[in-house]
Amino acid sequence: MGGARGIAAVLLYVFVHTGLAAVEDGTEGTPCAELAEIAEGVHVRPGVVGRVFVERQIANIGFVIGTECVAVIDTGGSLEEGQALSCAIRRLTAVPVCYVINTHVHPDHILGNLAFKGPGVHFIGHQNLPRAMALVGPTYLRRAARFAGQAMDERLIVPPERLVRPGQPLELDLGGRTLRIEAQGRAHTDSDLIVVDERSQTLWLGDLVFVEHIPVLDGSVLGWLQTLETLRARTARQAVPGHGPPSVPWPGAAQDTMRYLSVLRNEVREWIANDGTLQGAQDHAGEAERDRWALFDSYHKRNIAAAYRELEWED
Repeated sequence: MGGARGIAAVLLYVFVHTGLAAVEDGTEGTPCAELAEIAEGVHVRPGVVGRVFVERQIANIGFVIGTECVAVIDTGGSLEEGQALSCAIRRLTAVPVCYVINTHVHPDHILGNLAFKGPGVHFIGHQNLPRAMALVGPTYLRRAARFAGQAMDERLIVPPERLVRPGQPLELDLGGRTLRIEAQGRAHTDSDLIVVDERSQTLWLGDLVFVEHIPVLDGSVLGWLQTLETLRARTARQAVPGHGPPSVPWPGAAQDTMRYLSVLRNEVREWIANDGTLQGAQDHAGEAERDRWALFDSYHKRNIAAAYRELEWED
């Protein structure tokens, strides 16, 4: 399940700093994932602010440990990220990985799946995830190969075999703790789901919430706002956003994402109502948000285009 299995000589270097622990496998000089334990048995590999494929380790990924099973929640943007996470799990516990849950289709969350594929490991995702992976998987592999300078194995696209449908939550018993998986409607993407760790009252939200990194719209601006409005009513001690700190207070952490999406919706609507062009909207809509987000120039015009296509035809 990871690159370190079967290695005869292993040099471990462990450090702890402000709640983060890192373990290095000295045989190849490749570090295991650096983790933040945000609650007992709940671990996050924090991401950095960066662009898909261009930078590495940009998404928050992690796992929850029970007495009988570990559930991995997203696996990162490459096989190496998945292997690093697998390595960190093995250093922490002998409890086996039983589940890999993908919160949505984007490559920074799924391209580490292969590191966990093996007997007894079940891959879980939204009912729309297999189709989404089939549609965009080849493009992901081509782009990843271009940035890495080497060919990508098509086996990196590992679809789920257990599917979760909206309105039909799936519960996983990890031993001493239960995870509840809930599929959402079309929002950030059409394959979003959340994971609720009932024991620690932690919400894993995938990219339904962004912190610092500008939200990226690949689904429905209207659906995303509706989904967040519904989720804000949920009681939780903390949430794990797809991008940003490893844990954030809930529901306050949804505020910035909702404000940005509201501005996007309102100003694009206004532009359309005044017979404005898409190019005009991209040059003007949402500019007040510029200084509030990292990577604004990388994704904002793309978000306007997605919102414009949706809102152009609303009743």
